[in-house]
Amino acid sequence: MKKLIPFCLLLACIGFQSCKNDEKQKELEAAKAEGEKVVKTECYKAIYEKDTIDLDLYTLKNGKIGGGMIMKVANAPERTGEIAGEFKGDTLFIDYTFKDTEHKDTKFKNPMALLKKDKQLILGNGTMQTTMGVTYLVKDKPIDFENVKYKFNSVNCE
Repeated sequence: MKKLIPFCLLLACIGFQSCKNDEKQKELEAAKAEGEKVVKTECYKAIYEKDTIDLDLYTLKNGKIGGGMIMKVANAPERTGEIAGEFKGDTLFIDYTFKDTEHKDTKFKNPMALLKKDKQLILGNGTMQTTMGVTYLVKDKPIDFENVKYKFNSVNCE
């Protein structure tokens, strides 16, 4: 009988703890859903010679950025995909995950950096490196925002 009492207490404690974990999980999921609400939408277009890039940005309540981008570059397949990232100061660092019209079954992912200057976003040229299949901008190398092709101007969202 003496051994049964501690065993019952242990089971009761485990039961109470599991209820607390369920409550914490529900609170975390609710906070995540709240942080993923769109609070601002902006649209941009960059035109350079025969190239056109359309960019839609969605600012989420948690400060992250999402959206979509369509790249129509001369002599290259059209690329359509999604972006995800965040601002660090006045620079937006994003990952562009896309498919192109030639390789419809393959997804590609490229890092990009866009400098926000007045009402423009300027796509920078940076040194990229691929390690273990992941491409990223090299941290120690500066990103050039002066000698660039693509400057995005704000446009009305459709």
